[in-house]
Amino acid sequence: MHSIKIIIADDHPLFRGALRQILGDIAGHADIVEAGTFEAAQAAASEHPDADLMLLDLSMPGVSGFSGLMSMRTTFPHLPITIVSATDDGATVRRVLELGASGFISKSAGLDEIRQAIETVLEGGIWTPHGVEHDIEEDPAVTELMERLKTLTPQQSRVLSMLAEGLLNKQIAYELGVSEATIKAHVSAILLKLNVDSRTQAVIKLGKINMALVA
Repeated sequence: MHSIKIIIADDHPLFRGALRQILGDIAGHADIVEAGTFEAAQAAASEHPDADLMLLDLSMPGVSGFSGLMSMRTTFPHLPITIVSATDDGATVRRVLELGASGFISKSAGLDEIRQAIETVLEGGIWTPHGVEHDIEEDPAVTELMERLKTLTPQQSRVLSMLAEGLLNKQIAYELGVSEATIKAHVSAILLKLNVDSRTQAVIKLGKINMALVA
């Protein structure tokens, strides 16, 4: 296998170390970039556009649940992303695949299974945990909401995530380096796309998608 570059985005140093060891077994000369927060993961993806894969934890400082995957997929559409999470129920696996992930690896998986999963994704395949039923029909309302969330632009996804963190428009504007008027426009677009009347309702909608996740 040619030399590969992989971004490991996880806030647990021990687990990042375990993944680094596995990647070393797969490709001895792998270029590995580590990130312990979502902001650092975004920076790594920007600084390494030639990365072959990102291993992304769903529960990281700076992001709420599936919002991180949504933002990464829209901001870096050509970067394959595999979710690595301790929350490995069928609904969670189904949702990450619907949102464009290249695979899902359970943190409870053995080393051999994790190694096989990474090799499968690097070869262009899709990986899901053994024994997980992810094709079970979901609540139609949740399915519709997922489709609506996928219409958000990268900036709108980020704004929605920051709304969920309780930030005010002026705080979001400061964090993103834009005007408050721009944020108001983004919020209006988000409300329209999610078919809700207020930012509170938008945050509640996002919470319905994230409710299955645990830290």
